[in-house]
Amino acid sequence: MGWSINRPVGLTFHKPGLSTKGYTLLTPHGDSSSYLIDMDGRVVHRWLFSHIRPGYGRLLKNGNLLMTGSDVDLPTAPKDEPTKAPLPFEQHVTRLGGYHTTLCEMNWQGDIVWEYENRSQHHDFYRFENGNTMVPEWVELPEDLHKRVRGGYKMPRERLPRLLGDDLVEIDSQGREVRRINTWKLLDPIKDPITPSTRRWEWTHVNGIDINEKGEIVFSARNTNRVAIINAAATEIRWKFNRGHGQHNPTWVGDHIQVFDNGDSSSSRVIEINPDTDEIVWTYHGVPFQQFYSGHISGASRLASGNTLVCEGTSGRLFEVNKARDVVWEWINPFVNNNKRGEATVSIYRAHRYSPDHPALVDKDLDPHRHANINRLNGLM
Repeated sequence: MGWSINRPVGLTFHKPGLSTKGYTLLTPHGDSSSYLIDMDGRVVHRWLFSHIRPGYGRLLKNGNLLMTGSDVDLPTAPKDEPTKAPLPFEQHVTRLGGYHTTLCEMNWQGDIVWEYENRSQHHDFYRFENGNTMVPEWVELPEDLHKRVRGGYKMPRERLPRLLGDDLVEIDSQGREVRRINTWKLLDPIKDPITPSTRRWEWTHVNGIDINEKGEIVFSARNTNRVAIINAAATEIRWKFNRGHGQHNPTWVGDHIQVFDNGDSSSSRVIEINPDTDEIVWTYHGVPFQQFYSGHISGASRLASGNTLVCEGTSGRLFEVNKARDVVWEWINPFVNNNKRGEATVSIYRAHRYSPDHPALVDKDLDPHRHANINRLNGLM
């Protein structure tokens, strides 16, 4: 979906009788803040970051915000020009999408209460009930596996570094590693090739993880167009799905898997899959198809009502759809920032909605008038 810098912003559509009441968390790319908005699209709370460039966050039950981020002065390696010599690992990862250096937990008042630094972590995280946290981490593949992985392309005369794979690393509250899962040992270098249109820098590019009550891990590997479930013992992949394209944000919905399928160069969709049958049991797409599209980032989360909150990431459009595929709420990002190239951006990696009785919001001041200046300046009041 294309977007205009002069378009209407904030709340653009709402059917109150059909929407799922709550507060929506979002972090615009290039912004120094993360925002919580009400159903009228007004900011009710703001977290301001000064030591990191925030990426994507979730509210915890204790009321804290857990946020991925990168050093504010982090240098990045060039992405478009071929390198005359392979970049060292430390520089190579800085040119990859979704790269982060820090996982930061901030309380409601804006104080940092916990941090985990890992300069190979990226994209997503999962906080367990026991306080442990899992993050994807880039690792160099063994040389023999690097040579066996099929697919991808390289620029003319480009000298490529060794391919990167993904580990899933679980740490405790002290930042100590307690478990490491090598996803590259569970996939097949021939049967799970890099897509032909992808630069041969990484094999998998895990951009989303979720874990169910059994301990089974679902993950999305964008570079191979794979969504997969790792069994609870973390010894094998029990299911793989390859009918998406560049997908993001796999989540458990009961025993099913919901995915934001970014699609080809014209349209995206949200799909719910039954892993036992490989059947796609529910789909949302634009009407016409081209009306809904985000070529990268983005996500979708199932709400308690059965509705789905969708983040069309590149356009900064958040909307809620019901099972009948009717849009019942829509909000357009008014926060225009600059990306690393100095270009205007309204993109949002992912968004989440929390019910009014969520533990994180109990006894919290959620009066939008406390943020009247922000709301007025951005056309939200």
